[in-house]
Amino acid sequence: MYTNQQDAGERLKMIAEQLADEISLRQYERQPELKQRFGPSGMARTRQDSLYHLRYLAQSVAMDSPLLFINYVLWLKVLLMQYKITAEDLRINFTLMKDAISASLDPPARELILSYLDMAIFHMKGEESPPSFLRPEKPYFREADEYLRLLLEGERRKASACIIRLYDEGVPVKDIYMHIFQETQYELGRLWQMGRITVAQEHYCTACTQSIISQLYPRWIGAQSGRSRLVAVGVGEELHEIGLRMLTDFFEMEGWNTYYLGSNMPLESLIRYLMEQPADLLAISVTMTYHVSEAARVIASIRSRTELDGLRIMVGGMPFNIDKELWEKVGADGYAPDARTALEAAERLVTSTRHHKN
Repeated sequence: MYTNQQDAGERLKMIAEQLADEISLRQYERQPELKQRFGPSGMARTRQDSLYHLRYLAQSVAMDSPLLFINYVLWLKVLLMQYKITAEDLRINFTLMKDAISASLDPPARELILSYLDMAIFHMKGEESPPSFLRPEKPYFREADEYLRLLLEGERRKASACIIRLYDEGVPVKDIYMHIFQETQYELGRLWQMGRITVAQEHYCTACTQSIISQLYPRWIGAQSGRSRLVAVGVGEELHEIGLRMLTDFFEMEGWNTYYLGSNMPLESLIRYLMEQPADLLAISVTMTYHVSEAARVIASIRSRTELDGLRIMVGGMPFNIDKELWEKVGADGYAPDARTALEAAERLVTSTRHHKN
């Protein structure tokens, strides 16, 4: 893989705590008015924010993907508005970050990291807000809009009845997943980013959708009789599991035998499971950018076991949607932006593997 980038990213990650201390101290020296704006806990929050910035930057460098950090900064700029952190505050923070990195690292790592930071600063210009995911030209727009409204109003039972009615009227369950559940989850993320809903509201709505998915499950599930086996996991301390759950349901609808293992599974336990319960495909989900290197580590460990040579690996999640070549950098066999595409790609991967064996 990209040794120079990996080394630079790992070096930055190692000193991130120290740099965050320095950056937050310098920012309060440069902007003494921050004490009054944000109160006694302000500097601690600035330090935490700086640490997040550094970790995202380190991961972006390590994976040779400037797009990851650029996208993070554009997302961050909108998010911080709700906390009364201005674009100028963020610009000063990044300027101090450049100074701290310049003083702490030697070439060529220093120049490489600073080039990523400069690209992100350049893309901070402009005031665009992210567009809504629920748009009239999309399939089932009215249904998705109504479903989200009911969730945000706390009408869980009415939201459930709305979905069950659509299913009973003949709307394919895959369409419900793709055009209603997935789109409203994306829209919830956008609303939270813009400060229009709270974390509690986002969690409540997500929990409701998970519950409604469970209510739908007995209506379409049949006996597992498929020839192909899918194991699905999330890496790192991922809390957003609903996308991976929907993915496994999609595969099961097509007759696959699916085994959802959730997140936070120790690597050795995962490898042991795969060796004891052979699968055709492993699906790895990554939501947060700073977990991409963990996915690469998991894949590398699996590749080192000759007993798992026939296992194909597919990745998905927001970082791979941002950088369309990232899946190759982590060593996967494929990538898909959504469950429907994942199913098509998986069939090709598994079929080609079987033909190779024969």
